[in-house]
This record gives sequence, structure tokens and C-alpha cells, in this order.
Amino acid sequence: MVLEDILSQDEIDSLLSALASGEVTADELLEEEQTKKTRVYDFRRPNKFSKEQVNTLEIIYDNYARTLSTFLSGLLRITVQAVLLSVEQLTYEEFIRSIPDPSVMLVFNMDPLEGNGILEIKIPLALGLIDMLMGGRGELNVQSRALTEIERTIMWRVGQKMLDISRETWANILDFHPRLKVIESNPQLAQIVSPTEMVILISLETRIGKNDGIINYCFPYLALEPVLDKLSAHYWFTQDIGEVDHEQRHFLQEQLLSAKIPLKAVLGSSYITVRDLLGIQVGDVVPVNRRVDEDLGVYIGKYPKFTAKPGVSHNKIAVQITDLLGKGGSNGE
Repeated sequence: MVLEDILSQDEIDSLLSALASGEVTADELLEEEQTKKTRVYDFRRPNKFSKEQVNTLEIIYDNYARTLSTFLSGLLRITVQAVLLSVEQLTYEEFIRSIPDPSVMLVFNMDPLEGNGILEIKIPLALGLIDMLMGGRGELNVQSRALTEIERTIMWRVGQKMLDISRETWANILDFHPRLKVIESNPQLAQIVSPTEMVILISLETRIGKNDGIINYCFPYLALEPVLDKLSAHYWFTQDIGEVDHEQRHFLQEQLLSAKIPLKAVLGSSYITVRDLLGIQVGDVVPVNRRVDEDLGVYIGKYPKFTAKPGVSHNKIAVQITDLLGKGGSNGE
């Protein structure tokens, strides 16, 4: 029910009074309710995407938001949260007018579809991301400025990675291969369609460290028109997802291989006094609670995962793995 359908208290009192006096009968009210009502339609903003197609796009980019969170968390080594905020259709002119100047607008082609799309990242969010990639903490006071050439190069690489992730989430619909074409800072220079053409705008609310911002995807209706019949829940859920699982597995493997996890081999432990600790000299012997012929414990993080024998490899202290402690558990059990 929309707000216009809700009666005020005065209107309710007037209606009850009319019913009580006989000016209006219940049958007349029922007949009026059953009469077909007209609906306002704005020809300047026609709804070209059906509700089902919008719902399917919500499914696609809800999955994308989770994958993007994983990717950025691994890239920046901090917790990143991205959630789907909205999916709405509007004219391209309305989208462009909502974007500040300067901004970060990554124009990309939509191969195999005709036309271009836009990935837009708010300036504070982009600058914070770049600062973290360069070793900073992402705590910048600058709210709005154009990117430098070095910053544009960094955003080009990160933006292409973000587009590669969207390729995976579109896999049930088409074999999507988006490629970056140009980065624009002035919204008026990013004219991918005429101002009156309808576009679908997908907004992701993103938090990177202490920086909050919006990431927008803009797709023209004309570009998505060839696959609109596939943007349905029936088509989405009846597709074979084996290839999607393979792609997702490959992506997760890459993220795991790039993750840095502390690995340590523990020779043993011992208890000594602070006086003895302060008096330790080179050549002193400290007894530990492990026999010479006993395997060492090898820890990943704080969990024991392997046993090993100490030794030397290429003139460097090393260990040789002898056994695996548990499989599949997060705590080594």
C-alpha cells in the first residue's frame, strides 16, 4: 500500500458519518473499489525492466557483494563489508546529475554485449583504498579531488579485478568479459548513451576500514536488452551451476594462495628465572621439555598442524614434515 492509499483521521470520520446518514451505501463503496483505477505513467521515464528482472539483478549483485567483500579483504588485509543497497531504473541524465565532479568513473565494454557500462566509486572510498594499498591506514581528510596519474593507474588495476569478479556472478546468464576502456573524473565526459535512455543502477554500500562509500554499477537498457529474457528466476535456478562452482573454487584457491599465515616450528619450552634470562650468554644451554629424538610441533597460526624433524637444508636451519595432525578442522582436531 502506498502513502496515497492511507486515509487521514478526518477522512475516516467523514466516511463513517456519510455511511451513518445514508449519503453513501456500502454497495456503492464496494462498486467503486472494484472499478478499474487508472495508474499514472510517465513516458519520460518508462519502466523497461520488469519486477522479475530487477529481482534477478538483485540476486546477481547480492552474490557479487559477498565476493567483492572477500576479494577486497584479502587485497587490503582488513575486514571489508559490501552489501547490496538498491537496484533501480532511471534515465541516464538522472544518473549523471547525481554524480559529483570530480568522481571516479570507470567506463568498460560489456563483451559479448554491445555498448558500455560504468563502474563508479565515490572519491573518499577510492582515496582510502589507494592509501591502504600504498601502506597507509586509509585515514584521509581529503573529501574531493581528482586522482593523480599514479592513483589512476592503481584504480585501473583494482577496477579491472572488480570487473573480473562480476564475470563470475554473471556466469549463469552469459559469458561476461568486461574490460576497462577509460577512467573519467568529469561525469559529463562519460556519455555512454543518450541522456533520455533508461539505465539500471545497482548500488553497493561499502565499508573499507573507517571509510564508508557507495559503489555504483550503471548498465544501459539497450545493452542488456539481448539477455532480458534470461533475467528471470526460472532461468537462473534451472542453469547448471557446475561451471560456476569451478570458477568460484578457482577464485578461492587464488585468494588462499596469496594469504599470509604465520608458520612456526616449536623446539620446546622451558621455565627459567628472570635472573637466568638476563644472564644468558652465547654458548649457554637451556634444557627444554622435549627429547632430542622427539618430533617438533609445527604451528599454523596458533594451531598445531604438523610434526617435523629438525635439520639443515642448503646451510639453513629447516624442518622436515613427518606427519599431519588432523584434517579439515579449524583447530587441528
